[in-house]
Amino acid sequence: MSEEELLARLLYRDGMMLVIDKLAGIAVHRGPKGGENLEDYFHALRFGLPRNPALAHRLDRDTSGCLVLGRHHKALEKLGLLFKQGRVEKTYWAIVEGEPAQDEGLIDLPLGRLDAGRGWRMKPDPSGAPAKTLWRVIYHAGGRALLELKPLTGRTHQLRVHCAAQGFPILGDDVYGQGGAMGLQLHARAITIPLYKNKEAVRIEAPVPSHMREALAACMPGETV
Repeated sequence: MSEEELLARLLYRDGMMLVIDKLAGIAVHRGPKGGENLEDYFHALRFGLPRNPALAHRLDRDTSGCLVLGRHHKALEKLGLLFKQGRVEKTYWAIVEGEPAQDEGLIDLPLGRLDAGRGWRMKPDPSGAPAKTLWRVIYHAGGRALLELKPLTGRTHQLRVHCAAQGFPILGDDVYGQGGAMGLQLHARAITIPLYKNKEAVRIEAPVPSHMREALAACMPGETV
C-alpha cells in the first residue's frame, strides 16, 4: 500500500467524512504485533485539515470494501453515535459454500468469545451478546451462492460465524470455514449513512474486488461481474 494507492481508493469525500474502498489483506489499525496498516497512511487523506482522519468503525483484515473515516472530532462523535444506534445500513456481499434452502432469512444467534480469557475468535453462545443478520440469495450455482448480508448488530466476526453456523460458511474463511488461496470472499459492498439533517442519507458503493471476480463468475453464470 502507498499513499497514491490509498488516494486512488477514495470513494467519497465531504467536510465530515471520507469513505475508502479498503483492500483485503491489510489491517485497518496497528495490532499488538505491529505490521502494515491503513492508519499509517491516513496523513495522505487530510485534504487541508490539520489532523489525520480517524476510523469511524472497523473492518476485518481480510474483508474488503466500504470503510468510513471521520475527518475531525465532531464528525467522529456524530458517526460514532449513528453506528452505535444502528442507523448506519451496511450491506455486504459474501460468496458461500453450499446453497441455502431458502431465498432469504434472519439469523438471530447470540455470539460469545471462544476463549473468554484471550483471543478474538467467536462462537454461537446462548448467553452471549445479541447478534442478528438479514440475508438474501442473489445468485447460486455449482454448490455456491452469492449472498447479500445486512448485519443488524456489529459483533466481532458476526457474518462469518453466522454463515458458518447456518451450514454455508463464507468461501476462503480460514477460521470458520475451509480457507483457500482465493482469500476471504466477503466484501463491504455498500453503506448508507444518515449524516445530515433534512438531507437524503449518503449512500456509497464499493466495486467488486479483483480477488472475488473468479468465484463470482462461477456462481453467476451468464452475468457480467
